Formats: sequence, C-alpha cells, structure tokens
Amino acid sequence: MPETGTTDDLHPTVFVLFGATGDLARRMVLPAFFQLAQHGLLPEDWRLIGSGRGERTDEWFVDHVRESLETFGPSPDEGPWEEFRDRLRFAGGGFTAEDPGELLDAVTTARKELGEDVQLVHYLSLPPKAFTGYTRALGAHGLAEGARVVYEKPFGASPEGFRELDDLVHSVMDEGQVFRIDHFLGKEGTQDLHVARFANGLFEHIWSREHVAQVQIDVPEDLDVADRADFYDATGATLDMLVTHLFQVAAEVAMEPPVSFSADDILHARESVLSHFRPLAPEDVVLGQYEGYRDLDDVPDDSQTDTFVAARLYIDSGRWRGVPFLLRTGKRMADKQQRVSLVLHRPKGPVHDVPANGNVISLSLAGAGALDVDIMAKRPGPDLAMAPARVSLDLSQVPGGEPLAPYVSLIHDVLVGDRSLFTTSKGLAETWRALQPVLDHRPEVHPYTPGSWGPAAANALTGEHGWLLGQTED
Repeated sequence: MPETGTTDDLHPTVFVLFGATGDLARRMVLPAFFQLAQHGLLPEDWRLIGSGRGERTDEWFVDHVRESLETFGPSPDEGPWEEFRDRLRFAGGGFTAEDPGELLDAVTTARKELGEDVQLVHYLSLPPKAFTGYTRALGAHGLAEGARVVYEKPFGASPEGFRELDDLVHSVMDEGQVFRIDHFLGKEGTQDLHVARFANGLFEHIWSREHVAQVQIDVPEDLDVADRADFYDATGATLDMLVTHLFQVAAEVAMEPPVSFSADDILHARESVLSHFRPLAPEDVVLGQYEGYRDLDDVPDDSQTDTFVAARLYIDSGRWRGVPFLLRTGKRMADKQQRVSLVLHRPKGPVHDVPANGNVISLSLAGAGALDVDIMAKRPGPDLAMAPARVSLDLSQVPGGEPLAPYVSLIHDVLVGDRSLFTTSKGLAETWRALQPVLDHRPEVHPYTPGSWGPAAANALTGEHGWLLGQTED
C-alpha cells in the first residue's frame, strides 16, 4: 500500500490525465492542478501528461490548458504559468490493452527526466463506461504497478456493474492504490463536520438519538441538465446523487468517533456506519421529474428518468436507531444549497411551546462552509415571550488558513497518499445494498414545476418538522 506523506516529502511525480481534452478535465481537474501549483502543493518536480485519442502536440496541449484556465480560472496570468507550462506533455493515439498509443513512450521519457523514485499517478477523467477498458490497459502495459489510480464517480452504475468493475480493478491493483473520488467528501464544509463534532463539547454530547429528532441533508439545485442530457437521462438523480454524495455525507454525520484522524481509522469508521444503513423501503422514497425535462434534446419523449429524489433513511446503529435521515436533491428547484441540519428534540422542562424546529444545528457545505445554530431567545421587552434567533459563523473567516476547492484538496490527498476522503470498495458495496430495494421496486415518478421545491409527495417524509429549506416559500 502506498505510504501517506506530506507535501514536503513528495517524490517526483508523473501525473497521467486520461480524458485530458474532455469537459470535466477542462472545468475541474486542470484548474485544480494549476491551483495546487499556486499554493506550492505540488512536488518539487513533476510532469502532467494529457492522454487522448487525437494526434496532438505538446504545444497544442499547453494552449488547451491555458484556454481552460482562462475560461474556468484561475487565470494563468496570476502565475506561475511559465514554470507550469514547461511541465505539460501530451500523448495521443488513444490507450487500449492492444495499443498504448504514445503514452508508454511519454511516461518513459518523463521518468528519465525526473530521475529515480518517481511516483506515477493516473487520473481517469472519463465516462464511467470507459473505466473497464482503461483499467485493463493499465494492467496490460505494466502502468498499474506501484501507481495510484483515481476514478471519477460513479464507480459502477448498478450493483452488478459495481461488482464487475471492482473485481477487475482488484485483479490489476491493490485497494490501497485506488482513489475513488466523491467530491462532496473533499468539501471544506464536509470536513468541518468532523471538527465541529469531535473538537467541541458543545456538539459532541448531543450528537445522538437522545438529542436529535431527525437529520436533513438537502442539496437542491436550480440548474437543469441541458448540457449533459444524454448522460443524465441514463443515470438520474438517484444514481447521480443519492447513492453517491448524499449517502456519503450521511455516513460522515452518523459515523462513530474514529480512534484517530488517520486515513485507516476514518475509513473504518465510515465503512462501519455504512454497514448499518437499513435498506431503503420503496415507500420511503419519492421520485420526481421537472416539467419540460422531456423537451430537452437527447431526452426521449417518454423518459421516466428521475430529476428529483427524496428519501427517508434509517441507520440501525445504537447511536442513531429510530432517527430518520431525510435526504433530498433535484434539478430545477427553487434554490441551490448544500446543507446538513440536525433538528433537536424539544427540551424537557417548564417551557412547553418550543416549536418543532426551534433548536437546529445546521452546516452549509457550500464554499468554505458555514455553521448556523437556531435557538429560542427572549424577545426584548417587558414580557417573557420567546422568539427564534440564529447564530452564524462563516467558516471562511476563521483566521490562519485559506480554503481549497474540493478537487484541489482531493488531488493533493492523492499526491500525498491520503485516502481518508475517498470511498472504498467495502463502503460502496454497502451503499448499493441499501439502495437495492428501490432498484427492484422503483417508485412512480411525480411531475413537479420548475422553480419549486419538488413534488408535494416528498413533504410526507418529514413528519411535523417539514423540510427546513423552503418552508417560508411554501
């Protein structure tokens, strides 16, 4: 298993970016790599080799990377562009088990330039259907030995597809070499969950069923899917978001305290709580499709793809047994947010008219994150009357640091060999197990109005609390 290190002791690295000319690489991976250079978080010496089907020159790839940065940021003019560009290479001709194209020669040259003890990292910025062929090719050409390999999500689009891909990957490399990205785990706000809970007695002692009535993980999106309708219609919200991001965030909230913050201990804690996910009952899941979705290009007129999913999940651990975890996400909704909220039980004592949502701990996962605490306070004046109040902390204002975007943080973790924010084979198997009943007995798909909070049927999942987001609009 590769060793975990720090930026200071990184080996010279050859970073191979498969799908280097694709949309994900342009929008996320290439800008993240340049930000690592800006922050001084790359090895002292490295090469980035873009891999693609076309016959392109190194100079063309340099121009391509610059255009990506000018479009999606950060601007190459902010530096250190000249030093960065000199380490970019391109290997065309595709890459298959039968034909490696130009990649083997490019990797060999880069290794000679960097000297001995070179770390090899492969990033599969590719459609999931391509993972199988590229994994076989890595094994066939000896490029998996000792390397770290990054897979984008979803790692399998069904339980059967996951198992087939997982078996193939493990026939080529060890689990410790595999970095399956779920960028929600790389968010500053998600990592703030750990610190808020485990480093603050204010929250540590109330993080359980004795004090929490329900948990809401709410990720509404206001955008549609027009730019990737073909991919999305074959996937839908349940596979694109629920079994990936939302299940992983639920595990972050619900895990038992790890022995330490080491990668192995965090991975063990996450896998353990995922094993306690109760399989979703189909009646606890509401699917929706926004009106007008079928009018998009590449979407069939009779499409039943879900663009919205809400689910009531139970986690059968001693800490959380009986507490509903309410998960919701969808396209073309009324707002864009990423929020985790713990709704506390009404306090026992002389005050009997505390509203159902009078006490809430809420974390925004967007950007650098934010922590909000909703409490009941005395309304100023002569009478002992109560009013809701909110205390907020913008975590970007915490002194002494600078937040990193999720892809920047996760690629850095790959470089240092830290797998704590990546999904594992065992953990993903548990998420598919929890989703299986819904795949076997798929609920009906309800229409909903664009700009709304989704189909009304989802409101029944929450009980007296309702969905915290959107209550004032309803």
